Amino acid sequence: MSHVFWNVAYKFYGEPAPTSIVVVATDEIHDGGSFDYARLLQKLRQQGVARVFFDTKVPYGLSRSGDDRLRQEFAAFGNRLVMVVRAQKLDSFDADAFRFPPPAIASGVPIAVSAWNANFLYYVKSGPFSVAIGNTRYPTVSAELAGAQGSDGATFEPDFAMDPTTIPRVSGLRLLDGMVPAEALRGKQVLVTNVAQATMAGYFGHEIVGEYAADIAGAVALRKPLSLSLGVLPLLFLASVAVWLAHRSTSRLNKGLLYGGAVAVTLLAPLPIRTLGVVVEPELAMLVLVFYSLIRMWQKRTRRIQHTSASGLPNLLAISTRQIEIGRDVIVAVIARYEEMLATLPQDLHGEYARQIARRISVGSGTDDIFHGDGGHFAWTEEARPLEMQLSHLEGMRALFSAPLQIGPHTFDTTIHFGLDRNEGLDALTRVNSALASANEALNNGRAIELFEAHRLAEAPWELSLHARIDEGLRNGDIWLAFQSQWDVPRGRICGAEALIRWNHPTRGPIAPDAFILHAERAGRIDALTYWVLEQAITAAHKLNAFGQRFQMSVNLSAQMVDKADLVTNFAEIVRRRAIDPTLLTIEITETSSVRNRPAACHNLTQLRKMGFRLSIDDFGTGEASLAYLADLPSDELKLDRRFVSKVVTSERDRTIVTSTIHLAHALGQVVVAEGIEDAATFALLRDLGCDHAQGYYLGRPQPFAVFEREYRASILRQTGSV
Repeated sequence: MSHVFWNVAYKFYGEPAPTSIVVVATDEIHDGGSFDYARLLQKLRQQGVARVFFDTKVPYGLSRSGDDRLRQEFAAFGNRLVMVVRAQKLDSFDADAFRFPPPAIASGVPIAVSAWNANFLYYVKSGPFSVAIGNTRYPTVSAELAGAQGSDGATFEPDFAMDPTTIPRVSGLRLLDGMVPAEALRGKQVLVTNVAQATMAGYFGHEIVGEYAADIAGAVALRKPLSLSLGVLPLLFLASVAVWLAHRSTSRLNKGLLYGGAVAVTLLAPLPIRTLGVVVEPELAMLVLVFYSLIRMWQKRTRRIQHTSASGLPNLLAISTRQIEIGRDVIVAVIARYEEMLATLPQDLHGEYARQIARRISVGSGTDDIFHGDGGHFAWTEEARPLEMQLSHLEGMRALFSAPLQIGPHTFDTTIHFGLDRNEGLDALTRVNSALASANEALNNGRAIELFEAHRLAEAPWELSLHARIDEGLRNGDIWLAFQSQWDVPRGRICGAEALIRWNHPTRGPIAPDAFILHAERAGRIDALTYWVLEQAITAAHKLNAFGQRFQMSVNLSAQMVDKADLVTNFAEIVRRRAIDPTLLTIEITETSSVRNRPAACHNLTQLRKMGFRLSIDDFGTGEASLAYLADLPSDELKLDRRFVSKVVTSERDRTIVTSTIHLAHALGQVVVAEGIEDAATFALLRDLGCDHAQGYYLGRPQPFAVFEREYRASILRQTGSV
């Protein structure tokens, strides 16, 4: 990101090179013997140059007279002539990387080296003030050109605003032929080099140029009043503060100004600041802005999904998060036998059924915002009328449903019941749940309308708002994942873990998973909860598999989701987006008696298995998780219920059941997992019986990921004998 930024920036911005530094090109000096270079130096001395940087290889030893003449010219210049020694390639600073001239010709001549740090594309990034080679420290060409000194190890960055194509250049051949005006180079610093054969380097804004251009750009940077590299922190701090302030702001205008300011400062500030000699890097600030934008887009997409029901209508969570104005009643309607009617309709007509109901409610209520919840609940707000008028109004709306609904070729008689909340001033969530409870009560009692009185709020059960509090728990971290280890019994080591959802409520303390999962299923929130668990489990699986050993992550799948039409598509999209091998994920299916559409469930699970997911029949031996389900589902794993495992040592009957199940599973090519192992004797007996995997408090309790990761890492180190 940094490379692209600076490369693009300097394509549109450039300054001319200084006229005080001139390149004398020796390309056209065909002979190139030591005598010609001696004559060239003589011409430069006659021109009155301030200093010469001799950056040309001389074929020493071919002409004794030429070599003598060249040594004389070197001596005549004294300290005003510097021999340039270049590293063979970028990022090379060891002694072998430099080719020094023979002492016979360069003895006593000052030497400057040219060596640069480069980025991953071999573009010049920064350079040192000096380089230690052997026992000698040599200044760099840029530092010598600028007359600058820096502490050992200090670096600087070239001024890439300098356009390398504007560097003044004089032909060495023309200078030898006397075709360069006298004193044209007086007072200049001259770099004598073979331009055509110059070492090449990447240069921001100009791709590949001669390395001498970077030397000059470095000198330009060092000549500025400031030569300071502040790194990534200043812009990162400014961008982070702007994002934080924008996130906290309630004004859309302020948000826009802060976000726009953060982007403008990050993209526009580095270049003008760099022209002053101060280098700030924008890449981390850009990453913060990019990732924050992606997170916000994902949050909005997630919120949109969370706030939309399968029918395409906004759901009850959407109305619960809105601010309900004073002077409005909250009404929830529930349709009797709604689920039965859906069961008689094809899947593609379910949404149409809900939308037709919403249209009738909209006509009767005069509002366009109708919110649809699972189980045939519809919510909206209306202007508060006197109670008798409101009750009469709802009775009139009920009459709207006396006419049957026509859904495709299907005709339905529809009975509607209303719950009414008139408790102004309370939060939307409480009011919606109050009306929801009243509607359910009206349905259960066979009444048309039920009013939720204010005095009943204190007595309202926790479950009324539990499903909405689940979303709050996910946002603030009260709901989290614990990981319980699963062991490879024959090898005696951890081979995987089961991801288990937990909820520590700030006021009620730990809430039993069975309690809130059941209500999440009833409230239609189990899908979002399951996909959240899958996302978190994938994150954990990535980290744990990075330790080098294959690690299998198990995730529970609610029976209410197994037969849903979008299950396979959603799972496929998640694993594609998260780039994880599905074979590393095991899906545990339990409570199969709750599956409403067995053929659809078997089809979905078969498709998931074809994608690579491993399928596990949880609690095998209880309920419907038995031979009948084993025959329907091409599973990979049987998970023995703890009620058999816990008594396998003491009960011969249970031991026989476990043994038979293990043999049956192995005959079908299944892996057997025993859960609920509480002691060493049980673990040892299961190993003797041929059980494959094991899980239980004896082997490991459910733990937060940080603790589990630390213990898993320690177990690997123990296995490998590392310290």
